[in-house]
Amino acid sequence: MFFCLSMLTEWFAASTKVGDTRVSAMMMFVGNNEKVYIIDKAEGNAEQIKLGVPDIASNIATLMDIKTNTYGDFDGTKSIRILNPCTNADDMSSPECQWFDDPSVLSMQRHRWYSAAEPLGDGRIVIIGGFANGGYVNRGSPDDPDRGFEGNASEPTFEWYPPTGETPQLMQFMFDTSGLNAYAHTYLMKSGKMFLQAYLKTILWDPDTNTETPLPDMPDGIVRVYPASGAVAMLPLTPSNNWNPTILFCGGNDMDNEAWGNYSWPFINTWEKPASSSCHRITPEPEDGSSPTYTQDDSMLESRTMGQFIILPTGKLLVVNGGLNGTAGYANQTLLTESFSDMPFGMSLASGPVGTPAEYDPNAASGSRWSNQGFSSTQIARLYHSSAILLPDASVMIAGSNPSVDVNLTTVFPTTYKAEIFYPSYFSASTRPTPSGIPKTLSYGGSSFDITVPSSSYSGLSNNAAENTHVSVVRPGWTTHAMNMGQRYLQLNNTYTVNSDGSIVLHVSQMPPIPNIFQPGPAMVFVVVNGIPSNGTFVIVGSGNIETQPTADVQELPPKVQADESVSGSADGSTTGAGNGNGTGMGTGTGSSEDPNAGVTISASRNRPNEDSHLPPQTQTRTFGRFRHSLPLAPVTHPSSSLGDPYSRFSLLVWRPKHTPGF
Repeated sequence: MFFCLSMLTEWFAASTKVGDTRVSAMMMFVGNNEKVYIIDKAEGNAEQIKLGVPDIASNIATLMDIKTNTYGDFDGTKSIRILNPCTNADDMSSPECQWFDDPSVLSMQRHRWYSAAEPLGDGRIVIIGGFANGGYVNRGSPDDPDRGFEGNASEPTFEWYPPTGETPQLMQFMFDTSGLNAYAHTYLMKSGKMFLQAYLKTILWDPDTNTETPLPDMPDGIVRVYPASGAVAMLPLTPSNNWNPTILFCGGNDMDNEAWGNYSWPFINTWEKPASSSCHRITPEPEDGSSPTYTQDDSMLESRTMGQFIILPTGKLLVVNGGLNGTAGYANQTLLTESFSDMPFGMSLASGPVGTPAEYDPNAASGSRWSNQGFSSTQIARLYHSSAILLPDASVMIAGSNPSVDVNLTTVFPTTYKAEIFYPSYFSASTRPTPSGIPKTLSYGGSSFDITVPSSSYSGLSNNAAENTHVSVVRPGWTTHAMNMGQRYLQLNNTYTVNSDGSIVLHVSQMPPIPNIFQPGPAMVFVVVNGIPSNGTFVIVGSGNIETQPTADVQELPPKVQADESVSGSADGSTTGAGNGNGTGMGTGTGSSEDPNAGVTISASRNRPNEDSHLPPQTQTRTFGRFRHSLPLAPVTHPSSSLGDPYSRFSLLVWRPKHTPGF
């Protein structure tokens, strides 16, 4: 909504094999259980808006116009764009499926580039900071006397959506972090205050009164915000932690203040500076009366800049993408390398792509939280302008990478159109839970509801399965620049009744009656049995309106009821458990591999939860632990339109690849 870029594609999440995205996936979000939207700036992409005529058949790509763009007819740095994602049953050419993008009706008061945006518990969104134009870091020099404003090239204010008509207010935090505060890390807390972190500073901020409470600085001089771009996420909110947020920071870079340079370039050769592998946690509002503090966590298995956390339905965190050295961003030179011809990686300010994902278990004992055992490595460099997001079938889509000012297919780290799907270890299960009874809306407090899990969708003793079942609500967020803005995970309270036929009835509480811990809006509900998640079901959390959210007392759940110890699930027990968590796959399409012996091949029959999922056909030969290359995209057509210069506007590509057996 708030991004000043200009090429958008939409991918139909309908196949296990992903193809050419036609534009590089700088930004990405899940619209519904059928579509993923992909955004890039208008540049020399393979897809251009002026080509072709409308055709929205399966395997056909379509473009859709968006008016505002920094480089085109209308200035996009003040734009607010609104979209109601449509489904396959809708007419994609209808106004209801198009972006609302009219700066004469709706826009921000200030120009913002790389700003932060965080919703409050009533659905209002606060828009924070940003560049006025753009650059490497948000300052004219390391010791700029115009700190905060930086010669009017920085925007140290915040404003609101919906607009209030009030003049944007200055934020002291933006002055204290001047230079390194683009895409500030923002998380709404249980109290309604907001956690903010940028450069080395951390605060709790009351956006309604614009008051700040300082928290400890980030340890060890490690910068996690852009362009250091550490992997950052809120850990799962669960009944065991009373849904109280803890934030995890991993990676980034500890370059000194001078080295970060200015708007134009860094003052060192960043690609020679190793990124950090260090991780720290902080609970900003401890409920035991202690003072908030950063604590050292297990270090990652390798250093990463531009690593990105994806919270899986199981509550584990996957980190993907990034580089061993350097930072995000691009430049024609540095202070030390003055000629572009001497830049060893073209415009890229990072080197050493990290191709192996890793999994973090927040509940594991200290010293054993990280693992990548059994994970293969992709051959695709995912550096600056990469993205990743959780899909409704609990796989992870990974796309993008373009550390250049425009499309460049011949540089060391070229513009990337290939998309990949990462299949976590639970995809080794031939049977997934097929719950029924998930409501379309979740309220903040109120009456509980029942979800039924049939015995045919799990294996093993029923009482054990019921005890190892939980219901998670996941918002995958909006992904860009190694961040997933708005990503949250909340586990609902539940008890259960195990019936004599092995079916499990989960008695599930509504959301906790505190909208601040999971703001209103769309999310996905997963039922996880023995570490195996169902497909996600889209729900609306709260009233669906921007307003003070209705809350109610929490209904007491009935006690747990177990069946006879002999009752069990009827699914094939050899392939329905989570196993050791190490069997994974990265599917990208053709079946080719640099190492034909890599991975383990499993022939299995899958029980598909619903027809709308993009799980593979029911009988597969499936390979885990290796990557494959993407399929070619089917022919592309576009809506006929006299839109003029293809570089002047946003555009939307709609793509639905065919089902193809295997990974």
